[in-house]
Formats: sequence, structure tokens, C-alpha cells
Amino acid sequence: QVQLVESGGGLVQAGGSLRLSCAASGSIFSINAMGWYRQAPEKQRELVAIVTSGSSTNYTDSVKGRFTISRDNAKNTMYLQMNSLKPEDTAVYYCNARGFLYDHRSFDSWGQGTQVTVSS
Repeated sequence: QVQLVESGGGLVQAGGSLRLSCAASGSIFSINAMGWYRQAPEKQRELVAIVTSGSSTNYTDSVKGRFTISRDNAKNTMYLQMNSLKPEDTAVYYCNARGFLYDHRSFDSWGQGTQVTVSS
């Protein structure tokens, strides 16, 4: 079983910065892609950013130029650097990882989420 643990959320004023991290553990052979999703109150969960094992990245338009996703493959850890935060970034942020275990089974795992609150 793959476990994902997020950290780094908190309360910040508009214009401030936070860095989220997501650590994966378990019998992991490879993580092909990791991503950050968020869900604001009364909103649908949306993809924020993804990064592949080859370090290709993709961002939703609303965070381009402000957020940076990265990963440390050796540590099975992913980061989301969030700068110039806006109140509309307020949400619970969830980590997702997809890949393969050593027994060749695929996995698709989610973390429990971390709250990010941006005040105006």
C-alpha cells in the first residue's frame, strides 16, 4: 500500500507564500506522475499542477506564473511552491500519485489533504 502525507499548509496573507510537500512511502517501484489538486468550499475538486517522472509539468491557468511544482525522485517527494497567493487560492490541497509497485501492481493514491487559507 502506498501512503501519501501532505504538509506545509496554513494561514497566510494575500501576496504571501507557502510551500507544500507530499511524501510517498511503500513498496514503490516507480511513480510515473504526481499532482496537486484542490477543493474550495462549495466548489468541485480541480487539478492544480502535475509533474511526471521525466519532470514535465502542467498547470491550471489560474496559477501559472505563481506556483511551481517539483519532485525529488530519490525521496519520492513532491513540492508545490506557491507565491503571490490570492484569497481565491483558499482550499484544501490534496496530493495524488500514480505508478507501480514492486509486484507490478499499479497504484493511484491520495493524501488526506492540507488546508491553505489566504486572507485579504
